Amino acid sequence: MGLLKTIFFILIFYYAFKFLARLFAPFLMKKAAETIQKKAAQQFKGEHRQQSSTVKNGETIIDKKPGSHKETNKSVGDYVDFEEID
Repeated sequence: MGLLKTIFFILIFYYAFKFLARLFAPFLMKKAAETIQKKAAQQFKGEHRQQSSTVKNGETIIDKKPGSHKETNKSVGDYVDFEEID
């Protein structure tokens, strides 16, 4: 009898959770999208304000040099030459 009660409560909990998830999922997704949108807008405003104060009209900005980002890690491993055997 205890096993049947446990299975019954698990099924009730599962279907209740499924039902509530369908009700609240659109609301939660909308709130998450609004939060992400606000964060993106704040970040854009901060970058735009920072760039506009230091850049003159018509001036070209280069953030990084093309060849300065070459970082090779020699500790990755050794090159092993191989031959294909028939």
